[in-house]
Formats: sequence, structure tokens, C-alpha cells
Amino acid sequence: MLKQSLQQKLLQKLTPQQIQLMKLIQLPTLAFEQRVKQELEDNPALELGPEEETSVDNQVQDVNENPVEENNPESHDDINVDELLNMDDRPDYLTYTKNYSPDEEDDSYKMNISTGTTFQEYLLEQLSSFDLNEKDQKIAEYIIGSLDDAGYLRRDFLDISDDLAFNEGLMDVSEEDIERVLKNVIWLLDPPGVGARNLQEGLIIQLKRKKMNPVRELALKILQKEFKSLTRKHYDKIIHRLKISKDELKEALEEIRKLNPKPGGSIGGTRVTTHIIPDFKVRIEEGPDGEKRPVVELNSRNLPELRISRHFKEMLEGYKLDKNKTKEQKEAITFIKQKLDSASWFIDAVKQRHNTLHKTISAIVDYQKEYFLTGDEKKIKPMILKDIAERVDMDISTISRVANSKYVDTPYGTKLLKEFFSESLTSTDGEEVSTIKVKEVLKEIIENEDKSKPLTDEKLADEIKKRGYNVARRTIAKYREQLGIPPARLRKEL
Repeated sequence: MLKQSLQQKLLQKLTPQQIQLMKLIQLPTLAFEQRVKQELEDNPALELGPEEETSVDNQVQDVNENPVEENNPESHDDINVDELLNMDDRPDYLTYTKNYSPDEEDDSYKMNISTGTTFQEYLLEQLSSFDLNEKDQKIAEYIIGSLDDAGYLRRDFLDISDDLAFNEGLMDVSEEDIERVLKNVIWLLDPPGVGARNLQEGLIIQLKRKKMNPVRELALKILQKEFKSLTRKHYDKIIHRLKISKDELKEALEEIRKLNPKPGGSIGGTRVTTHIIPDFKVRIEEGPDGEKRPVVELNSRNLPELRISRHFKEMLEGYKLDKNKTKEQKEAITFIKQKLDSASWFIDAVKQRHNTLHKTISAIVDYQKEYFLTGDEKKIKPMILKDIAERVDMDISTISRVANSKYVDTPYGTKLLKEFFSESLTSTDGEEVSTIKVKEVLKEIIENEDKSKPLTDEKLADEIKKRGYNVARRTIAKYREQLGIPPARLRKEL
């Protein structure tokens, strides 16, 4: 049975302008600069330059309510309506704005790309020095094309044989043919080690290409017979099984360390380097009373000078002369008003973004004032998003967007802003300390440990407790992994 009923709901929805503002706040400086350029290209009513004193609000009001004087010099007869309505379809070069002189051009934010011979091209060039028949040439080329960036062949011979049959029409290529070309051709190419199927094989190939002596012979024996023990740093087992001394093992290990675990990485190809553009800068300044204090500055690119196009405003005024407007003229007026409104909102959004960034970074620097004055990471206080949100009276999500992917230039180096946020731990004295401080203490303990007997996570936890921090073994393991420090058995040295 059908039934009708009334319901009331209270919904909170974000306007498109609010959503766009949140996206602008999240953008780092370089991406924000590109976003401004895109807006300048998309909206012809927006221009670069200092804002004019006259307000645009009066310009975007309904023209029927505020007719202008008849002596207005601008005439609507001079305006091509069809061209105006198709303005969004105009080529980019017609709306591209560039008001920088060559001396003012700053390319520090751009990516530097250096090109050269690729790894595969370098190997293919060497094949010309071999006298290969057509079949072996195809196999060698296909093997080279199958190598990964490190120079290893990770594919099975059977898969390569199938691919050669389907793609190259070579139906009589066996796995033995591929292995023969690999060992007799690919393994003889430079750099030594390319074409190896695993790390052990790659190191053995490199060592065999060198002139042999007693130390290298021992290193080769270790790689061939004791590679598993070597990777686990079971040095005592290697000494016992090969019946060698500790000094002999040291010399052999030193020879192995000279080998390249990634032979493919030694050949440069196309490299892309991205410069980090700091969004904020913090400098230390001495006040009139002699006391030092951190001073916050925003990258000037975060607040470009934008203005409403005078041409568009005058164009709108020109249409006010005619009270009997055609359909095309009304559409043109709607189009102009939309572009002017959009440009006005974008300028306000940029200013609001700038103010939000400045308030947030100022609150963070004030909260971590002791660190910014000393540069000692142990002075970083526990700080979560909620702490800053309460200080600046903003939502936690806004603070998260500000801290995301943004960098601050400090006297102690360029830091990722979100690195200053950390959870707190309570010391045995009842003091709340940052997890960053505990990680620094952990790093210090590991740096000063006896490398012949490195401390396990259990012993590291005991050492941390002696210094007043009650941390579990699993937490130590987590912090160690976050710091990129291997476990005890892999830190062992002779």
C-alpha cells in the first residue's frame, strides 16, 4: 500500500567554492603556481597585476537596475557577440599571460631533465662487436629488452622462448639456445654483471671478470658456497666451514663490497630531478631586548598579484546602454558576469589560502619555538593536528591539508612540515616527550653500539628504559624500521 509522508532533514553541504578553497589550501607552492596559471588561461576576466581600487561588485550587478550615463565612451556596437560567446574555445596562446622580463624569470621551480644513452641502447651498441647469426642476434636483442632497471634478467627461459615464437616468428628457439646466448654474449657485455638472474650470480660474474689473486679466489668461494651465510652475516659459520682466519675473511668481504649489486644502475639514461620549493621560511631574528625569536615568512609565490580585467568590466558597461537587448546580448552579459564572478572569487580564495597558511605555520613555529631556536630535534614537543587546530580556531582537516606535502626552510635545513607532528610518550618521570625524541635516542644508542655484537630489539628496549623511556620491544622494532635501520644480525661487522 502506497503512503505519503513528510520528513525534515538537516544537512550540511559544502559549496563548490568551499571545495575549491580546500583543494587550493592542500596544494604545495609549485602545484599552486601551476593552478594559478591554469586559471589565468581558462578565465580571460582574470589578469596578473596589482588589484585596482575600484570594486568589481558594482560591475556584476544586474545592468537593468543600474543604467549608466549616455555619455559613456564605450559602445556595444563595437563588440562582436559571437566571438565573445566562443571565448572559451579560443586557443591558449590568445589568453596566455606573461608579464615577466627575461631578467625576472625564475626557473628554480622547474624540473631539470638531462637526456643521454639509455641502458638498453648502450648494450645494443656493444652487440655489433660480436659475429652473431640472425637467430642469435634476435635472441640477444630480446634478452636485453627483458632486463630490468638494475640489469637483471628476471624472466624464465621458457617465457622468453614463447615470446620469440609469437613476436619474432622464431619457432626453433630452445631454452638451451637462450642460455647459450646469455652466457656467451650478454655476460660479456659492459658493465659486468648485466644479464644475471639474481644477486649471487651477478656478483660472481663481476668477480670472475677481474684478475684473480688469493683474496679474490676466497671471495669467489664465499659467493659460490656460503652466500646464504654471507647475507645473514653468519661470519663464524663461514670461518669454521672454509677454515680461514678472521683477517682473511675481512679482506674477502672488502673485495665483495667493491662489487656493484645493481650493474644496470651504473649507466645513466634520462634523469628527472625535481627541486623542492619551500612553502615557508623560518629565520632567527634578534629583538630589541636581545632575545632571539623565530620569524615566519611565506614564499611570495603563494600570493600572486591578481586583478579583474578592465577590458571585461568596460565590456559589461557597454551593454548597459541598450535597454532593448537581443537574445545574443543577454547571453553575452550572462557569460561576462559569470567570468567576472569566477575571477573575483578566485582572487578572494587565493588571499584566504595565504592567510590560512600564515596562521597555521605561525602557530606551529610558536608551538615548536624551542626547536627552531636551537635546531635540536630532541626539543621537538609532542604535537598533533588537534593542538594546532585549537590554537588557530580551524578544523583539523584544514590543518591536515596545510601540513600535507609542504616544506619549511629552516636554518637547519629544509624540513617536511608534517615531520613536526608526533605522538607523545610518558617518561618514567611523568614527563610527556615526543616520539621523535625517543627515535633520536634510539638512533644514538645504535650508532654507539659494538658492531661486532649489535644490540637486539630486546636489549635496545632495555637501554631505552635506562634512559627514562618505557618503550616495549615491538615499539622499538617499529621505530627502527621507520628509521631505516636493519635488525641486529644485519648490523653485525667483523
